[in-house]
This record gives sequence, C-alpha cells and structure tokens, in this order.
Amino acid sequence: MKNRIKHILEPGMGLYFAIMIVFTVIALLLKQYFLAGIEAIISLLMLIYYRTERAWRQKEIDQYVHTALASLVGASQDMLSLPFPMALLKISSSEIMWSNDSFQAITGLGSGVFEKKIHEVFPGFSTTWLAEGKSEQPGEVQYNGRRYRVLGTLIRSDTTDSPVLMAMTFWIDYTEYLNIRDEYIRSRPAIATILIDNYEELITNLSDSAVSSLNASLNEKINHWCETFGGLLRKLERNRFIFIFEARSLPAILEDKFSLLDTIREVSSPSGISATVSIGVGKDGNGFQEIYDYSSLAIEMSLSRGGDQAVVKDNYNFTFYGGRTKETERRTKVKSRVMANSLKELIRQSSNVFVVGHRNTDIDAIGAASGVVCIARKLGKQAHIVTDQQTTLALSLIELLRQKSEYEGVFITEQDALLLSDSRSLLVVVDTNRPDQVETKALLETVQRIAVIDHHRRAADYIDPVALNLHEPYASSAAELTTELLQYTADPQDILTEEAIALLAGIVLDTKNFSVRTGSRTFEAAAFLRRSGADTVEVKKLFQNDLPSALSRYKILQAARLYRGEIAIAALDEAADRAIASQAADELLNITGITASFVLYPLDGRIFISGRSIGEANVQMILEPLGGGGNAATAGAQISEKAMSEVLKDLVTSIDQYYES
Repeated sequence: MKNRIKHILEPGMGLYFAIMIVFTVIALLLKQYFLAGIEAIISLLMLIYYRTERAWRQKEIDQYVHTALASLVGASQDMLSLPFPMALLKISSSEIMWSNDSFQAITGLGSGVFEKKIHEVFPGFSTTWLAEGKSEQPGEVQYNGRRYRVLGTLIRSDTTDSPVLMAMTFWIDYTEYLNIRDEYIRSRPAIATILIDNYEELITNLSDSAVSSLNASLNEKINHWCETFGGLLRKLERNRFIFIFEARSLPAILEDKFSLLDTIREVSSPSGISATVSIGVGKDGNGFQEIYDYSSLAIEMSLSRGGDQAVVKDNYNFTFYGGRTKETERRTKVKSRVMANSLKELIRQSSNVFVVGHRNTDIDAIGAASGVVCIARKLGKQAHIVTDQQTTLALSLIELLRQKSEYEGVFITEQDALLLSDSRSLLVVVDTNRPDQVETKALLETVQRIAVIDHHRRAADYIDPVALNLHEPYASSAAELTTELLQYTADPQDILTEEAIALLAGIVLDTKNFSVRTGSRTFEAAAFLRRSGADTVEVKKLFQNDLPSALSRYKILQAARLYRGEIAIAALDEAADRAIASQAADELLNITGITASFVLYPLDGRIFISGRSIGEANVQMILEPLGGGGNAATAGAQISEKAMSEVLKDLVTSIDQYYES
C-alpha cells in the first residue's frame, strides 16, 4: 500500500495505442498489407492490455481511496457509499484520479471523467486553495444550473522516494439553500430619502397657483423615476419624499446613475432657478429603523457636500454619485447667529480652548484660528492655537500675529496642549472635517468636546461626534465662516488689525483673489474685515515669494503637459515646496484653454497632489478616489507607498472615469 500508489498513478497505454493506430493507417496507405496486419494485431493486443490495465488501476485506486478515507475519518463503514459527490485530485496536475458514481452523475461524463483536468470539467475551478491548506473552496461552483459548496482535504502518500500529494474533494449541492439566501438578500428593503434641496428658492415670491403647478411638475418627475424601479413612494413634507423598495432594484438604480438628478433640473421656477434634489439611500441594516437611519445619514452627507447628488450608506461606508455641479449659496444669517451663540456658550463652559487646523496648516487655517482666538478673548478666555511650526505654510502670518502682546503664548505644540487639556477642554477644528487630516490626532482623541468650522465637502470619514458643527460647503473659506461668527460675537474695535488681516488673507487665498467660489456673503465678510482694520497691502505682502521660489514655480510650469485638451498635469521627480506647488497649480489656470490643473510632487516619502479648477471639472471628485478631498475648485491628496508613475497613472484613470461616467 505504501509504495504502490506511485505505480497506480503512472500514465496508462492510451498514448502508445494511439501511436500504433497511426502506424497501421500509414502502412495501409503505402499498400504494405502484411505489415499493416501485424500492426493491427499488435494494436488489438495492446487495446486488450490497456483496458485490462485500466480496470486494474481503477480497482487499485478504489481500494486506496477506501483505505485513505477510513483512516481520515476513523470509521470502518464504506465511505464510498456516501450520497454526495466525491473526487480525488492530483494536486500537481489537477487530474481527476478517481470519483464516485454521484460525481460522475453530476458531470454527465460517466467514467470518461477519469484523467481529465478538473478545470476542463468545471471551467474556472482551481486547486490553489487546496495547495494553500484551506479546507473549503472560496465562493461557490456553478455547473449545469446547480450550485455547489466544495470541501477538501489533502492526502499525502507514504512513499519515501517521491511522495504524491492528492486531495479528496466533497461536492455538496447547496442550490436550493443558496437560491433561498439570494432571494432573501434581493428582497431585503432599502430606503431612499429624496429631498428637493432648493425648494424654498423655487417657491419664493410665487402665487399659490404657481406653487401648486411647480409641485405637480416636481411630483411627476419623482413619481416617474420611482415607478421605473417599483416600490412605495410617499411624500412626507413639501420637499421631502420617502421611497421604499427591494434591494433587487438597487443595481438598476446604480446603473441608471440616479438619472433623477438630471431630469429634475427640467423643472424650474418662473425666475429661471432649476430644481435640484439630494438622494440618500440606506441599505443592509438590521430592520427598517436602522435602514431609515442609514438613509437619514446619507441625505445629511449629501447636503453637507453641497446637495444635488446621491449618497448610498450601508453598514460600513458611504458611496457617492453625482455632485458635479458647483455649489450655490444657501446659507442664512439665522444659522450663523445660532452657531455663534452656541460657540460662545461652549467657550464660556470650557476650562481651556484649543484651536487646530489640518496638517501643514495654511493661511486660511491660521486665519480662521485667529478669529476663534479673538472670540475667546472677547469672552475672557485664553485660547491656544496648536500647530507644528516646522511644517506650516503660514509662518509669515504666525510671525505677524506674534508681534502683538495678546498672542504671547498662544501658539503651542501638541505636547503642551496634551499637558494642559482636561475633561472640560474644548477643541475647535478649523478648515477640515476629516479626523485623519487634523494636525494633532492625539488631541482630537483626548478632548471630549469638539467643534468643527469647515467649508470643504464632507468625506465619508468625518469627525464625529461633535458638540458644534458649522459645516458649510457653500462658503469660500474657513476664514469667511469665522468672520461671520465674529460679526455676532465681537465689534470691529474688538478685533486686532493683525487678526483682521489674517482672516482677509484666508479669504483671499481660497478665493484666488476673489475670482472663484465667491458669493454675496464672501464680500460682506471682506467688507466687515476692512472696517475692522484689514489692510489689503499687508495681505498682499503675506503672499510674496523670494526670487528662488518664483523660479521654482516657473520650473513647475515648464514641466506641465496638456491632457484631454484642457487639463494641465505637472509631475515632478524632485521634492517641491507645498506652497510653491499650490501657487503653480493656480498659475496654470491663467493659461488660455486650461480649465483644471494638477501638480504632483514627492515630499517626505509621500506623493502630494494639488488640484485646481475654474471650469466644469470637479477636482474634489477626481481626487476623492485617490484618498483626497477639498471642494470643486480646490482639492488635494497625499498618497503613501506608491511611486510617482503609479500615482500619475491612478490620477489619469480617475480623470477618465470622471469624464466618461
């Protein structure tokens, strides 16, 4: 038994028999009948020997399998009579060495299945999982309309010279069970919340009859879209609908790419304002309540990213669709006043106030932080700005603020902040809403009460929970949002001239000198800062560069290449200053015909990307698949453990997907 398995598995005489037949035919063609007769007799004898030898081999394999199985399971009964299909495979060649009647029946090949490759019988089947020591085939195997779960165990012969590795596989028919499971999954409920997110603007100054006509048009578009996929649609409020459908319809909805986002724009008010909707889909929850909660989170995420898009929320993450249009200003001064009062109460109740921005803080982050320091000072509290002055891009602004006695000890390190923090501390995060982008993650995890002031579109991973969340993707900058809070908490004379300069510089930075992402509130904030003493000349000085920096910027411009006729991409092989790279990305937009720009450069073991847009391209959506964020006009990304060539390829792929979707 120990040494004969190798002999059993040796090839039979089939090949030699086929060769003899060929020689016999050749002899007949050459009219060598005597030779042909001899060869025919020899071939017949070989055929008899071959079939006899094959029957012997099969008998030997049956005996070996019986013995091997009995030793595996420790049982004495006849394992070959088990009702489910079994097959013995040779790992090195994937040959089927033996199978029981049940296995032969499901293949429909009978005894012809022997010595065939398993992937020839079951296309796509691999024995890799067996070689890796796994006991079950990943996934299922489908064959002739049936679905099988395949289990297996390795069998090693005891030969000392050349052991043979085989595996016994057990094929369990799970068709009915898997069909029931799949039908259960397909019939699971999903809930979509549909919100007309600019409804108030649409009905402003309209008569009752005009409002009714507008509502009828909106309802018709939404009803028509929902009827395409079945389900139950109900109107909850004037501008809010709930759509309950089965999960089987979701793939069709995703393939449709939420066409309601486009068709709803066909409805417009008499003043020419087109309707837009936000859609939040919840799925895979445990019960209707959790699925509805997912839908509510999804619609909130959609609105926080500017609306006019669909968001799908499951147990683990968010998936985004649409959102290509530019954000329109939908803020109200009422919300700013409420947020200002809430922030004042949080500061009053706090023992310490810490302000932190994103990693590699820029002028907008430091400017917004100085506004929070001003609010805290007005309330009699000392606030601290936590920043790494070795990596900040706003060192000139920090030096300007430090000239004032009020800023003595304001700028501190992460270690100092951790020592000062206690259970009553307040952390104000400005210019970011992502926990992985915060300058000091340790402080974020330590302080229990957190407030967020940000204008970037919300990503799937955002800071939560928070005591106060002033998140407005329609705002130009975090400095603009902080300025609005200042208008309800301090008078112009309470604001230091340097603080007004810092806040105005933050607005100038993110609006590219008031050329992009500006609204009426942006100019109102700038006017307030001007009345508070902001000097535009001093702001201009904060953005000045020395001659080497200017030359570096033009070197980046020279490296730019045009893609798709309107996108400039500059990929650098050597490290660059972040501020210079950002300025180069801005300057590329000054070239005629370029509507979007990307500057890629290595720094500190990572690849940085600065993206800018003044056209239809949404750079935030392009960089989001690469782990980046921002808004439609300004975005960035930091990518680790990848070479420049890989990142450049990923960027081009993301651009193509954006334009082709």
